[in-house]
Amino acid sequence: MRPSLESLRMLEMCVSVGSFANAADRLALTPAAVSLRIRTLEAELGRPLFDRVGRRVVPTPAAVTLASRVRHALDGINDALDAFQAAAEPLRVTAPPTFASRWLAPRLSGYNAAGGAAIELDISSDIRNPTAFDVAIRTGRGGWDGLDEYPLTPVDVTPMLAPTLLGARTLVEPEDLAGFDLLPHPDWSKWFARAERPMPASLRFAGVDYSIFELIANAAVAGLGVALLSPTLFRPLLDAGLLVAPLDTVLKGPDWYFALIREGDRRPAPRGFYDWLCEQVRPAHD
Repeated sequence: MRPSLESLRMLEMCVSVGSFANAADRLALTPAAVSLRIRTLEAELGRPLFDRVGRRVVPTPAAVTLASRVRHALDGINDALDAFQAAAEPLRVTAPPTFASRWLAPRLSGYNAAGGAAIELDISSDIRNPTAFDVAIRTGRGGWDGLDEYPLTPVDVTPMLAPTLLGARTLVEPEDLAGFDLLPHPDWSKWFARAERPMPASLRFAGVDYSIFELIANAAVAGLGVALLSPTLFRPLLDAGLLVAPLDTVLKGPDWYFALIREGDRRPAPRGFYDWLCEQVRPAHD
């Protein structure tokens, strides 16, 4: 008959802490109870596990090897239980609307196909209470209290417009933007600085501030003006020919997309999702 897992766990504890008395303290037992269990285990295995040297007990080399393998097996059981519990509950992910719809959602089927956890997606831009999510994707420059921060990719923008709006007009230099209506965006001045050109005083801005990137993109597709949009998030509109980006300058940063995980959270599912996010953004930087 093989010994019980509890007996093997007690052996591993005795070896790791160095004495029956210390093991008894850890296991909330008496030293006599631990000693009796070890003697029973020795009888079941048919060989001694500890040498009694006066009042001390010293594990035999065979006992040390067995205890090490028991520890490895117990770690495997704990990992399996963590994975089981993680799989039983959906991973709560919160992300800004445009990032969620344009970048994250189209990729989630690949994450699920690779064996990732079920996702419960919350669409929001504000910072939730850390207990309300497992992974948050937010934009900024860092400094979120109580959260571990992992930069993913810089926020990027470049001028985009509908081909019908461009028509036969010339748009090859930043100054040429003065001939178009621009859709309001807070980073136009930063983009001109990145292009190393002064911002023309004659620029015309459309009268409606759409404020949300998705609405700005829709306005640009409709030919209502030139928009500052992310080539990372809106690449499908460029590939489909609904928008064009005729100017080479792309403003990157200073804000980044960050993955945020509760400080000290070492569960496999949140960390695994972050690793997957990194795999998805890596081609953009290789």
